[in-house]
Amino acid sequence: MSTSPRGSGRRPAPVPRIRLVDVAREAGLSKTTVSAALNGTGRLSDAVRLHAQETARRLGYRPNATARLLRAGHARLIGYAVREYVATPWSYMESPYYAQVTSATAQTALTHGYALVLLPTHSARDEWADLPLDAAVVADPETDDPLVEDFLAARIPIVSDRRVEGVPGAHWVDIDHEAAVRGVLDHLEAGGARRIGLVAALSTSLFYVRALEAYHAWCAERGMRPLVDLTRMPGNHETRGAIDRLLDLPDPPDALFVLSEASPPLILETVRRHGLRLPDDLLLVCVSEDPTAAQTDPPVTTLSLCPVEIATVGVELLIEALESGDRTSTGRIVETRLEVRGTSRRG
Repeated sequence: MSTSPRGSGRRPAPVPRIRLVDVAREAGLSKTTVSAALNGTGRLSDAVRLHAQETARRLGYRPNATARLLRAGHARLIGYAVREYVATPWSYMESPYYAQVTSATAQTALTHGYALVLLPTHSARDEWADLPLDAAVVADPETDDPLVEDFLAARIPIVSDRRVEGVPGAHWVDIDHEAAVRGVLDHLEAGGARRIGLVAALSTSLFYVRALEAYHAWCAERGMRPLVDLTRMPGNHETRGAIDRLLDLPDPPDALFVLSEASPPLILETVRRHGLRLPDDLLLVCVSEDPTAAQTDPPVTTLSLCPVEIATVGVELLIEALESGDRTSTGRIVETRLEVRGTSRRG
């Protein structure tokens, strides 16, 4: 029984790891012989092999799985990096979109016998260099992303978005950005909107770049004045500020398309602080994977980018290429889903 007082803060001394050399010394055999006995290799007698195995079991020896896999030429590890807002430390797991992408990526990898290694968003390029990665998932890379270039230079296959299309060793999965954005804008126009405001992010993400291009082209085709406010950081506070600025304009929008991810209940609260009723005074569509969107009053119309499908397809493309050794670039388009609810449906 320990005499240490409870809550003393003392940690138990770590148990020394039993090494292969310790097993060899105890068994009176060479390291090479013990290694062969434990790995089922070498030309050993049954008695010697059994003696080595029983000694290892008695001492509690555990072979180094990583070292064994590396000797076989792979560690069955896939790196995972989110490259949006790379200059700023932030927790992408707080985002419903990235949380779903990350979870589905890990689950699909595990299904195929691979583990996922999460890399910090703002990690230095050399932090992954010593990791025995077989492949990597690079979400929302920058244009000419140096991390993508480093992985490919090391002949580590990657999956990312359409920015890597056609690059040997790189595979992609993406959405049809223009079709998704135009579908929402057409829906709002059909509901009577004539001044559609857009809340987007000041981001290098291909999604935001293509979405802004599609929005401006759609407005130009109809002679509509673009009404855009860009958030500089992810999060509720920035998105709320952008909505406030648009609704405070002398001629405010009669519809909002919010691309920046934020809490649907908070977005509704922000709109109501301006004395507006949804959908009577203002139509609203949000890009969101937040399940609370369907529970608000009225329920919020959302555009889902289908992160689970994106992650699943991407990992399967990557593992297929990894295990076949084929460096030919492959890719797939995933369909988005517009869930029409009360904030954009009149009558």
